[in-house]
Order: sequence, then C-alpha cells, then structure tokens
Amino acid sequence: MQDVLVMTYLWLKAGHIIFMVFWLAGLFMLPRQMIYLHPAAPESEESALWTKRMGLLRKVILTPSIIVVWILGLLLAQTLQVWGEGWLHAKLLLVVLLSGFHGLMVAQSKKMAAGERPLSEKQLRMFGEIPGILLALIVIMVVVRPF
Repeated sequence: MQDVLVMTYLWLKAGHIIFMVFWLAGLFMLPRQMIYLHPAAPESEESALWTKRMGLLRKVILTPSIIVVWILGLLLAQTLQVWGEGWLHAKLLLVVLLSGFHGLMVAQSKKMAAGERPLSEKQLRMFGEIPGILLALIVIMVVVRPF
C-alpha cells in the first residue's frame, strides 16, 4: 500500500510541475504578445493575428494549466498533510497573487483585442517581469521551506 501512495505522490508532483511550467510559459508569453499587438491599428490584419494568438494562448495553455496546477497542488498538500505549515501558507498566498495576475492579464488582453490600449508598452514590459519574481519566491517556499 505504501508503494501505491508513493507512486501517487510522485505522479501528482510530476503533473503539478509540468503544468506549472506550461502555465508560467503562458504568463511570460501573454504580456509579450500584448506588446506586439499594442502598435497595431484596431481592425487591421496584424491586430487580428495577434488577437487570435492571444485567444489561443488563453484557451489552449493558460486556462487548462491554471486549473490543473490548482487541482494537483491541492491534492499534493492533502497527500502530504502540510496544511499547517507556514511555507505552504506563504506559497498559497503567492499562487493566489499569481492567479490574480493571470486574471488581470487575461482581462487586459481581451480589452486589447477589442481595440482598447489600457496599458502602455512600458507597463506591459514591467508586468512581464511579475511572473518571474513570483515564480522565484514560490520555488523558494517549496524547496527551502524557510518557515
């Protein structure tokens, strides 16, 4: 029975890491695609192309990945019974912030697809750094477990 639990844990962990990589790749790509869309005139062919690409990124990578990451992460926490650990609380807070960033970028990309330009290119470049910072902090929480 112990072997089954160990194998289940390892498959959950592998899946969580794989889909976390997909999710973060999408979060790195979306602001970059928004930067490329920014100078395009609404209703232009270029705008339509970037709008299509952003929609596919959201539909094929971002949405499925965030769902799988959350499900597998919660299953891992349950499997390990680490609900009372401080590092997990900090990690969950950071993942909630990352999820909020995801929602913000999706909303902004939809506004841009509709022809609006609510953020400047400079702001988009700065927003593009946020996933990397949060990723580094999340990895530290999981690997180092500072508290």
